[in-house]
Amino acid sequence: MPIYEYVCMECESHFEELVRGEESVACPDCTTTNVVKQFSSFAVHGVTKPASVRSGGGGGGCCGGSCGCGH
Repeated sequence: MPIYEYVCMECESHFEELVRGEESVACPDCTTTNVVKQFSSFAVHGVTKPASVRSGGGGGGCCGGSCGCGH
């Protein structure tokens, strides 16, 4: 089951939901089904940075340069 990000058009709440097929999604705060699926930042996971930016910190771990978190 994929996880999708939504925004409620009634109360402007942002939330994530596990969705099966064409299942309708309701806002967990106000229970309306007037919600819109958002573009997930997870979907852009494959973006790479130039080698000079990636190899900056050394030391391993995510912010040691191995995950491209900006350090």
